[in-house]
Amino acid sequence: MNKLDIFGWSVDPAIAASVVVGVVVVLWLVRRWVAGGWCYSNARLDGKTVVITGANTGIGKETAKDMARRGARVIIACRDLPKAEAAASEIRTATGNNKVTVRKLDLASLASVRECAKKIKAEVKKLDILINNAGIMMCPPLKTEDGFEMQLGVNHLGHFLLTNLLLDIIKSSAPARIVNVSSLAHDFNNAKMFWDDINLEKNYDPVAAYGQSKLANVLFTVELAKRLKGTQVTANSLHPGTIETELTRHTQKAMSLPWRIFFRIMCSPIGNFFRKTAVQGAQTTIHLAVSEELKNTTGQYYSECVPAKTNKQYVNSENARRLWEMSAEMVGLDKKVD
Repeated sequence: MNKLDIFGWSVDPAIAASVVVGVVVVLWLVRRWVAGGWCYSNARLDGKTVVITGANTGIGKETAKDMARRGARVIIACRDLPKAEAAASEIRTATGNNKVTVRKLDLASLASVRECAKKIKAEVKKLDILINNAGIMMCPPLKTEDGFEMQLGVNHLGHFLLTNLLLDIIKSSAPARIVNVSSLAHDFNNAKMFWDDINLEKNYDPVAAYGQSKLANVLFTVELAKRLKGTQVTANSLHPGTIETELTRHTQKAMSLPWRIFFRIMCSPIGNFFRKTAVQGAQTTIHLAVSEELKNTTGQYYSECVPAKTNKQYVNSENARRLWEMSAEMVGLDKKVD
């Protein structure tokens, strides 16, 4: 059998073919590993109402599309109305479900949160699934309309208030679910709650602020689940995975040089191979929202559609209660859920 000349090397064709097949198999396995867990539930959501924040792009948009495909009435709550309307139109076309609407929600404004909740409660009689998905990541030092550090304000406080304002209609719709999108960052680089400087006014660090806001998502979920015990309303949080979405637009400026170089590599065409698509990144959110086997699961943190470990140092009932009380005071909410 004639040998193949590959870059000056004489190679047996059978060996070359075996190597090619091996490389293809390895690459497929790597991509399958990167894709992570998948929601295999075929649950229908006909007659159910879903509210999802920040669903005009990325994993939120894919989650909303999945909810619509299952037959739910989907309310997309977003700050950018033109972009949200375009996303809603795309979802309606893709799913054939015309019950996809948009409501204005700026999580950096408590007034906007209150107005959004008021409108939703005036329009729907039941709310079966609330997905707190919107967020901001590693932004420069910014303040919300109410003076809170932007990442804490948008990622946690805005959702904390929205959830509490909608809680009566959610409870009356039981069995119902609340899903909070957090991140592995809640346990990254020694993430912690800065109890004595919650808005990081003394020494702002975008990475630390992001970690704190994501840790707040997990702690909020723990306390919310505790307060909802016996109501048939569950609350769970999750890490969606490493995904390239608009959420990462501030990250390179926030990182140290070595991490910035690594991040640029990950954002290259080669790096894309090692990141999830938005559809893949939405799977754990979808799993927590619809899977039948999770109907009684609450207060848990998931990654890749399975339970995952949380920040052992900070995720406990005492810190969860402390954050709830602090958050309630910051947003002007009574401490009791009922």
